[in-house]
Amino acid sequence: MAFRGARMIMGRAGKTQAATRRGLGGFRNARGGSVAVEFGLLALPFFALLFAMLETCTVYFATSNLDSVVATAGRLIRTGQVQSGSMSAAQFKDFICGRVTLISDCNGTLHVDVRNFSNFNSVNFPPLVDEDGKVIETTVFQPGNAGEIVLVRVYYSWGLAAPSLIGLSNVEGGGYLIASSVAFRNEPFGSTVPSS
Repeated sequence: MAFRGARMIMGRAGKTQAATRRGLGGFRNARGGSVAVEFGLLALPFFALLFAMLETCTVYFATSNLDSVVATAGRLIRTGQVQSGSMSAAQFKDFICGRVTLISDCNGTLHVDVRNFSNFNSVNFPPLVDEDGKVIETTVFQPGNAGEIVLVRVYYSWGLAAPSLIGLSNVEGGGYLIASSVAFRNEPFGSTVPSS
């Protein structure tokens, strides 16, 4: 009984293989070539478009992620946690790097620029890229005191896999500059609230 069942299974497999061979034989014997020509004409644009969409989605995800992290890090300065804890520029950068995803070398490529101003009218945005498209790496770290205006800018060059394919490149070397900024007035941390 067991032997007969095994032979029945083998019989079904043999029929399936024969049908597959017939199907492949028909494909192999076809001389029209229209499918191959159509595939050749459409494959390159299709895969280029697919790759461009994936690259663009990844860039937008990285930008959104950086915006979220900068808002969280800016809150540390705004509430005085950076100033009261004597957090250095390197520690602040480590805080950001611990939360940013998709950057392989965060400490080497991420730049953190924190500047304080006396009022919102005096806030200026120094350029992040020079005339040649090089990312400016000179930054300052001035988290400010209570009540001062602070501008936090975090930026890095995202390496595109195919910069000429989708035209996103805006910095030297075929990269894309991803930047996030937040400006705010520091809260009155360190001050005492009068008792009623």
